[in-house]
Amino acid sequence: MPNSDSLRALGPELGRRELLKGGGILLAALAFPFRPGRAEDGFRVPAETMRVLGESPLVYVSPLKSSGGESRCHGEVWYSLDGRDVVLATATDAWKSRALRLGLDRARIWVGDYGPAGSADGRFRDGPNFLAEASADTDPASFERLLADFGRKYPASWEKWEPRFRKGYADGSRRVLRYRPIGV
Repeated sequence: MPNSDSLRALGPELGRRELLKGGGILLAALAFPFRPGRAEDGFRVPAETMRVLGESPLVYVSPLKSSGGESRCHGEVWYSLDGRDVVLATATDAWKSRALRLGLDRARIWVGDYGPAGSADGRFRDGPNFLAEASADTDPASFERLLADFGRKYPASWEKWEPRFRKGYADGSRRVLRYRPIGV
């Protein structure tokens, strides 16, 4: 146990009480480590990316492997912007859905229209992008908002696609995925 002379040697203002308080803070910091990068902690999508998200008809989504690397799937999809979240409907057997069921809940989202991913020659990689946390959205109200937005965004194709989306959602072959931005 240090005596008062040795405590004074550490600094004139540091006493036993301050030393114990500092030790308690250190123990608390070790017990509850910092967890970076979650959307609810306040990550904000850059303004230019948000601008393009508001204008683009497509996003390109690539679920990330457990190693953090991109999967080979870089599909272009219709989407809706719900606050900061990118929301889409996809087949339950599509890779985006399967990846989430496998616990792969991270994805890279690129914003812009570069044509079909297979013939885009990776041009989408130069566009605005962000890292997102994926989740299934099972709220029927989210599905209805998504369809209403699709009707506004894609009027030329919507008459053909709306019944397919509705049928797929009703029979369980289509689901809604939500991508919450968490980083760049």
